[in-house]
Amino acid sequence: MFKPNFIVSEITDVSVDFLKSNNIEALLLDVDNTLSVAHGVKTLREGVPEWLYQMSESGIKMLVLSNASKKRAKAFADTISLDCVGLALKPLPFGYIKAIKKFGIKRKKIAMIGDQLFTDMLGAKMSGIKTFWVTDITPEPNFIFKIKRKFERILLKRWKNER
Repeated sequence: MFKPNFIVSEITDVSVDFLKSNNIEALLLDVDNTLSVAHGVKTLREGVPEWLYQMSESGIKMLVLSNASKKRAKAFADTISLDCVGLALKPLPFGYIKAIKKFGIKRKKIAMIGDQLFTDMLGAKMSGIKTFWVTDITPEPNFIFKIKRKFERILLKRWKNER
């Protein structure tokens, strides 16, 4: 049910041409380990500023969708000049629905890019949104994250073997 549509190592692996060829006009972007280098860190991953510029110049709409507090999500989104939905409660559909309304386009033309299978991908899939799962992530010290990442690695290996 929540198998990602696309699996990439880095957010910067997603190209404008690929999005346009798949009829994707808008992106929901996770913060931690997707745009930023690690959980809770504001430093952007290498190449992300240029990637954001390319997306923007090509007309791809973007919005930050984060489970972080509205204040933290907005502060981060402001640094990259994007709108945001904070306290999104992923994987529940509330934040996704709010984001879809902000875009004002059909959900089939929207994709979510994130690093967590059980929040970003699951919530997007339940909301009828395409997904890009970023797999090259910085390990988090939190015990719960470690458990989730272990299950994610098992599923990723299984999905790669299905190809």
